[in-house]
This record gives sequence, C-alpha cells and structure tokens, in this order.
Amino acid sequence: MLLADFGTSYCKILDTEQDREPRIIATRDLDAAFIADLATGHNAARRSRRSINELTALARGGERLIGERDFLLLDCGSRDIKYVRYQGGRVTDMGWNAECGASMGFTIELLASYYQIDYNTLPVPETGFSITCGVLGMSHIFDAVVSGSSESEAVAKFVRGIALNAYRFAGSPAKLHLSGGLCDNPLFVGSFPCELIPLGRFVLLEGLRASMEQER
Repeated sequence: MLLADFGTSYCKILDTEQDREPRIIATRDLDAAFIADLATGHNAARRSRRSINELTALARGGERLIGERDFLLLDCGSRDIKYVRYQGGRVTDMGWNAECGASMGFTIELLASYYQIDYNTLPVPETGFSITCGVLGMSHIFDAVVSGSSESEAVAKFVRGIALNAYRFAGSPAKLHLSGGLCDNPLFVGSFPCELIPLGRFVLLEGLRASMEQER
C-alpha cells in the first residue's frame, strides 16, 4: 500500500511493499500524477484514494511509537502546529493552530538559506524574542540587526522565541514528545524549557501504517 504524509513543504512517502524506509520529496517536486492509497496532510483528500485527519494520524503514530499511556505529542510543521494529549491510554485533549504557528517551520528553513546559517553551530541564546507568528516575527530579526546584533544572534533568538511559543501552545508541560522536521534542528530542540524527546518526521506516516493494520 502507498502511504503519504502530504506536508506543505515536504511529502513523506512509504510503499509498504517495496520501501524499507520512507522517502522524503519536496512538495514542489512531487509528480502531479502521484496518488496515494492512504494519506494525511495538505492536499491528502485530493491526492489519495482515502485520507484521514492529521490529528488522527498524529495520535495513532504517537501511540505506536511512544508506547506509554500518558504523553503529550507536539507536531511542528512548515505551516502549523498541533498536539495530542494521552492520559490513561486515551486521547483527552488536542489542538491545532495555523495562526500562532503560521509558517513556523517554513520561516526557520527560509532564514537559514537567506542568512547562510547552520543551525548545528548556533548556541541556544539565553533569551528569545516574544513571537506569536513565524511570518510577522521576522520583524524582530531586522530590528535586532539594525540595533547592532549579529544576524546569527538575531536568528537564534527568533528560533528560541518560536520554540517557546510552541511550548506554551502545548500547555507548558514538564515533558514533551516532538514530531516533525524540526526534530533535526538542534537549536530549536534545545530551546524548549522542558524534557524534550524528538521522534522525527515520520510520526504521521506511522499513524497511517497503524490505521492500515487496524483495518486488516
């Protein structure tokens, strides 16, 4: 079966009969004729034979990968942020925010390209900008640079501010599991003021796999 997580910037694809590992394809490079058997994410309804909600996929993927009865899982994507909370082995709360998390992941990736910054080399700053939107928050970077801060320092404070905003959106927990491409960004991961467990960018695919297996 062909499974797909259609992200705004990247698509994660798994052919359960042929692939040993999922494939990552930039959304703009995906063949226009590509159709998945089961999918979630942006354009899933249009580009698959059957689709499921992203929060459902996130919850099932988290349950499969974490293996605990109580956990909080936050997914930070290119376009939005969302979370699911499990207590006693059941979903008790969930949230989705495309406004306060607007273009968060996309903006962080864009800044790295524009300023030629390697997030692996940037230390986590002591403070971050107060940010409630990835796009509008970029004005803090420009203001900081004009005031004498280096570009790398300003971007680091921006990323920490983004992480803190996502942390507050999830309810400021003591322990948090993280899903999405930003799991590979050490500056972002290190900016959370709690115990953070990165799960990688294939959690929603695991949710699709769990859904497929439940139906057999």
